[in-house]
Amino acid sequence: MTDQQHRSGFASFVGRPNAGKSTLTNALVGQKVAITSDKPQTTRTVVRGIVHRPDAQLILVDTPGLHRPRTLLGERLNDLVTTTWAEVDVVAVCFPSNEKIGPGDRFIVGELAKVRRTTKIAVATKTDLASPERIGQHLLDIQQLGVETGTDWAEIVPVSAKAGDQVDLLADLLVGMLPEGPQLYPEGELTDSPEEILAAELIREAALDGVRDELPHSIAVVVEEMGLREGRSEDKPLLDIHANLYVERDSQKGIMIGHKGARLRQVGTVARKQIEAMLGTPVYLDLHVKVAKDWQRDPRQLRKLGF
Repeated sequence: MTDQQHRSGFASFVGRPNAGKSTLTNALVGQKVAITSDKPQTTRTVVRGIVHRPDAQLILVDTPGLHRPRTLLGERLNDLVTTTWAEVDVVAVCFPSNEKIGPGDRFIVGELAKVRRTTKIAVATKTDLASPERIGQHLLDIQQLGVETGTDWAEIVPVSAKAGDQVDLLADLLVGMLPEGPQLYPEGELTDSPEEILAAELIREAALDGVRDELPHSIAVVVEEMGLREGRSEDKPLLDIHANLYVERDSQKGIMIGHKGARLRQVGTVARKQIEAMLGTPVYLDLHVKVAKDWQRDPRQLRKLGF
């Protein structure tokens, strides 16, 4: 009976915003399923990446960065994180090696300490950006943080998702902590996020790229319609996607559209290529920018925008 050894289960990466969680998810899955950006607060939906191995199926749950909330959106994102922690088999806390452990990390590990049953490991991410001495000190600091918060780290692992260092080792460790069980998702599936959500996330990533400081979090994307164009032969499909980008103020709308529409066209081109690569179908992408005043603080608008 070889079936008995097959393991399957869920692992969640957590950490303060921009700790390298999404990059690590993509490195483990071997393909882009979570959007990455050097802007904090990029991840908003819980994207599951699925790692298929002959001996196991590891489902990665990527949560938004936990932070002290200032808006209703922030509170909803935090609730999403803490609910996820209680439901997975392993929680891996990410600590970027090129930054000292700070109050944000303490806050997260303190909250995580309240979740009793879940196995916890620490991952020192971005080791390609730190010297060996710095990494050594970082690992000691992580261990000390565990002692101070009463968190029992099952493992402390340094990795670099960008350079591919120790990513396979991390996968082996995570798999070893999963319960025995059958496959939970069909072979070849890399994420269970609906295609509309993936498309919206890729559009949002392209929109954030290049307006680093001007509108950090005030972009939401909703795919209004998505479907194969009728009347095309099967060997020449075209996927029509109509999406709205929502910003909070008229001034941001101008920034998003750019001079004579150049900025929005650029966003469309980048997003279209990413969506085509992910879905394997030619795409016609129609983007519009709309203003939803102060949507991050308005419950009705948050609901409409999917939060």
